[in-house]
Formats: sequence, C-alpha cells, structure tokens
Amino acid sequence: MDLFSPLTLGDIELANRVVMAPLTRTRADAAGVPGELVAEHYAQRASLGLIITEGTYPSAESRAYPGQPGIVTPEQAEGWRRVAEAVHARGGRIVMQLMNGGRVSHTEITGTDRIVAPSAIAIDGEVRTPNGKLPYPVPHALTTAELAEVREEFVDAARRAIEAGLDGVEIHGANGYLLHEFLSPVSNQRTDEYGGSPAARARFVVEVTAAVAEAIGAGRVGVRLSPAHNIQDVVETDEADVRATYDAVADGLAPLGLAYLSVLHADPEGALVQDLRARFGGAFIANSGFSSVTTREEALNLVGQGNADAVAVGRLAIANPDLVERWQGDHPENEPNPATFYGEGAVGYTDYPRLSA
Repeated sequence: MDLFSPLTLGDIELANRVVMAPLTRTRADAAGVPGELVAEHYAQRASLGLIITEGTYPSAESRAYPGQPGIVTPEQAEGWRRVAEAVHARGGRIVMQLMNGGRVSHTEITGTDRIVAPSAIAIDGEVRTPNGKLPYPVPHALTTAELAEVREEFVDAARRAIEAGLDGVEIHGANGYLLHEFLSPVSNQRTDEYGGSPAARARFVVEVTAAVAEAIGAGRVGVRLSPAHNIQDVVETDEADVRATYDAVADGLAPLGLAYLSVLHADPEGALVQDLRARFGGAFIANSGFSSVTTREEALNLVGQGNADAVAVGRLAIANPDLVERWQGDHPENEPNPATFYGEGAVGYTDYPRLSA
C-alpha cells in the first residue's frame, strides 16, 4: 500500500489515503447553517482522499458549541447541499460527522431546557457560552425510552445528510461527547442494560451505528473512537476495562459491514489499536495527532507498513488546502495558526496559500 494510492471505503472511492480529520471550526451562522465560506473551505481541500466534516449536531439538544453547524432544519440541509456540491465539483469525497455533544454543552448554547448524558454527572469546569464562561450544568440522565429517541435523531440526520448529497456519515463515538460518555464507567453510572459491564456500556454505540447503517447503507457509514483519550471528564484509565469495553464495541460493529473504523490514539501502531482493528475486520483510518501534529513521514509509514489503510490529518489539513500535492512532491508546508482555529471569518480558514500561489 502507498499513501497516495486509491482506496475503497465501503461505497466510497478515494483517490488517495490522506483523510481530513473532523475539525471543529465554528464558522456556521447563529442558526447552525453552513454558508458559502464553509463550502469554500471544504472545496479547497477536495484533493484529499476523503473529507470528514466537523461534528454536526443531529438535534438542537445535542449542539455543543456556538458556531457549530447542524443537520436538523431544511436551511441547514440546504447549506450542506452547497458544501457537498462544491466538494464534488472539484472531484472530492465528503462524509458528515454526526455528533451529539451530550453534557459538553449548556442550555445557553442549545436553547433547550436541558442537556443530556448517560448519567446526571456534570463535567468539572466551565463552558464557553454566548454570554461568557459558565460552569457545566448537571445533565439530564437519559431514560431508556429517550435513548430510542436519540438513536432516531442520528438516523434522521444521516438520511438528511445523504439527501443533501454527502457521500456518507461518520458516527462520533469519541472525544468525550455523548456516545463516548456511554463507554466510560466514570461518566456512565447507569444500572440498566446500558450501564455497568463493559458490554452494556458499549451497547448504545453499537445500536446507534446499526440503526444508521440500516437506514442509509452500511457502506456509507464510518465510526470514530478514541479509547483511553481521557478528555472532557470521560476517564478511561483502567487498562483491562478499556480493553473489554472497546473489544465489545469492535465485536458489535464487525458484523455490520461498515465503510471504516477511525481510531484516535497516540500510539496507532500499538497493541490496543491494532487489536481493535483486527476485531473490527474492515478498513481502518488511524489518527495520532491530537496532542502532536501528524507528519508526512508518520503518515507514509502508517500506510506503507500496513498499520492503517488511511491516515486522518488535522492541523496540517487546516493550514494546507493542497496537502496531498505538497506531500507527494515533498514540498514545504504552511504552518497552522492555532489562534484562528476557532472563530469567525476567512482568516485562518480559507486564506492559507496554495503552492500555485
């Protein structure tokens, strides 16, 4: 395998194996609609083998950030249609990451009466709202009946994404958001069939994914996980429990015939990640770059040595819209500017220069 060779992920044909990781950028409008600036940002990066969008909320209650886009209203869906058309016009492929923020939010962000989680346990810290920083509120613990509603929100959002012309969806089960909250015994202290044992904590992630796969076709569905990432108070420090929990997730996902599994972990070549890959049995996207930048050499080695089918890249995809061309020719890279990762406007979003400039 070679980083720049084609790859098939389920029903999606990629020109190369460099994937744009899902990246929160907060450039949607106040109504959660991605506008022309968002469309241009993604279209600029169409030469990447696959674009995975920023986490997109499937219901008002699941919104995590001001400036985050949704896929709930007709206006939001139409905005995403323009994004998909712009990417496809330049030969790219794009899937939408569906993300329920869970307790990583505030009612001043969602505009709803509550935020939700597996258990009524708040994050220790403050959240940035439109009215300044506030303590994270205690979330509502979802009832078993309400879990079915949340699952259907994912399904409906996936259908809207496909109807809007995107090539697929990625279920966000990572980074401390709702589905990841179910996996940790620290954030999930339920005593029903969705809590307690590792298999029970894995159940909701598998059920959501299976329902989405049935609705839009498994070949259009990927999943993102981040075992032992320990972020946003989703703590997973017991090695045996982590193994048992994520083995249960992988075993539940394996029969579905999904397009891919994407795993964020600092050691993608290590036993934990590679064992999950083997249990899953399908196409595998590695992402090591949460705390450090994923370099060209690392990406080449991950694919070249057979430890991943593709590599998700974050910060260098932000700074280099033509990253594939730069890496293929071993050209210098633009440096990303973290001060502009989040915010409004084109600066640090669509103004990074291309090689041709």
